[in-house]
Amino acid sequence: MPGVGTIVFYALAALVLAGAAGVAFSRNILHAAFLLLVTLVGTAGLYLFIGADFVGVAQLLIYVGGILVLLLFSVLLTQRIGDVRVTNLAMGRGIAVPVALVVGLLLVTVAGLTPWPRTEPVAAPTTARLGDAFLREYLLPFELVSLVLLMALVGAMAIARRAVHDTTTGKWRDGPGPSRTEAPAEERFTS
Repeated sequence: MPGVGTIVFYALAALVLAGAAGVAFSRNILHAAFLLLVTLVGTAGLYLFIGADFVGVAQLLIYVGGILVLLLFSVLLTQRIGDVRVTNLAMGRGIAVPVALVVGLLLVTVAGLTPWPRTEPVAAPTTARLGDAFLREYLLPFELVSLVLLMALVGAMAIARRAVHDTTTGKWRDGPGPSRTEAPAEERFTS
């Protein structure tokens, strides 16, 4: 009889796999978004199960609490997005199914033949070690990532504030965002 830990692990793994398969094969984008919720919560449960408390809570807060909620809002606020059926007829399933089966068989064979070390998990908090690592040896990469995210945010704002050229009047009018009185830089320098 398997232990409680083994049963919990396999239940969480089945939850993640079922949710991921539902996301991949769902034809309704709203259903796919909700199945992504199941997958991300199961992944957070796996992180918490192996003792990575910080990563598990970050998974819940950032992905489930932030990104997935934003995705659900965008899906729900887009008009008639539920009516859209996404299909890709250019990709043949006749080739994809045998390749997926061969790769899956290869993965299962390698996982079965690998001598995995058996250790007992130690339930030690990881947040103090991660905080020390972020402020010592990983300080530069941590700050570089924050700069890249800041540049992405500024770029997204610049794209959202782009002025629109009105072809009926021949003048520039405001696009989405705050008022803008002059043409974009590429227009000013070419004329």
